Amino acid sequence: MKPEDLLLIDPEISEALASKKPVVALESTIISHGMPYPRNVSTALEVEAIVRENGAVPATTALIDGHFCVGLSSEQIERLGSAEEVKKVSLRDIGVALSRKTLGATTVATTMFIAEKAGIKIFATGGLGGVHRGDSGDVSADLTALGTIPVAVVSAGVKAILDLPRTLEFLETLGVPVLGYETSAFPEFWIRGSNLPVSARVDTPWAAAAAISAHWSSGMNTGVVLAAPVPVEHEADPEVINNAISEGLAAADAEGVSGSETTPFVLAHIVESTGGASLETNIALVKNNAAVAAKVAVEFASNS
Repeated sequence: MKPEDLLLIDPEISEALASKKPVVALESTIISHGMPYPRNVSTALEVEAIVRENGAVPATTALIDGHFCVGLSSEQIERLGSAEEVKKVSLRDIGVALSRKTLGATTVATTMFIAEKAGIKIFATGGLGGVHRGDSGDVSADLTALGTIPVAVVSAGVKAILDLPRTLEFLETLGVPVLGYETSAFPEFWIRGSNLPVSARVDTPWAAAAAISAHWSSGMNTGVVLAAPVPVEHEADPEVINNAISEGLAAADAEGVSGSETTPFVLAHIVESTGGASLETNIALVKNNAAVAAKVAVEFASNS
C-alpha cells in the first residue's frame, strides 16, 4: 500500500488544498490526553470554529481504523474524547497503530508527518515537546520532526516542565528557526516568557508568513516554530506554576514514571495542584494559537 492510500482527507479539506485555500492542521492528543471529558471535546470543536472564524479550514488529524484521517467529524472527535483506550501515537508508533487499526491520537510529530503528506503547511498546537530536564537523554520526537519535516508549527513555546534552554539549543542545531510572534522572548507555555531569546521576531501574520515562505524557498527543508505567547489576561502566576512543576516532577520520579508517560502525568498533577487554573490557561493559549495560525495560513496561501 502506498502512503497516499492511507490518507483519508475530508472532502472540504481536499477542495481547499486543491484550490490553494488556507488550511490549518490540528493535533488530537490534546483531545485524548490533554484534558478531561467532556471539556476536551468542547474545546476541540471551539478551536476548529476559531480557525474558521479567522479564514481558514481546520484539519484535525487522528489514526482511525488503519488510516491517517485529516479532518474529523464531530462524532469522531467525540469518540477520541470519550473512548477508554486511545493510543498516543508518535512517529515510532505509526506502523504498529496502522497495522492494528488502533484508535490513535496524533502528537505534534505525527501531526507534522500527516500534514506534510496531505500538503498542509501550517499547524497549530498548544506546546511543543523538547529536551527533558536532567541527564536522562530523553528528547521528544517533536524536535526531530521539526528538523526533518517542512511544516510551520504555531505553539506557545515549549511545555515549561522541560529544559527550555537546551531545547532551544537543540532546535538551533537542527536548523529550525524560532520566530517570536509579537515577542522577542521565547514563550514558556503557561507564562509569556522572560529572558530566553527567539531567533527572530515577527509582528504581523504577513511577516510570519513571509519568513516561513522564504525559509522554504531558500531550499531549507526543516520545520519552523512560530512561538505565540499566551494572552496577557490568561497568563498564569509564574511562582504558582513553577512550584507546581517542581512538585509534579518530584511525584513522577517518586512513582517511577518515565518516557512518554512523564509529560501527561506531570501536566495532570499541575492541573490538580493549581485547582484547574493551569487548564484554563492551557485552553486559552490553544485558542490563541489557532487564531494566529489561521491568520498566518491566510497570508501564506495568498502568496503561494
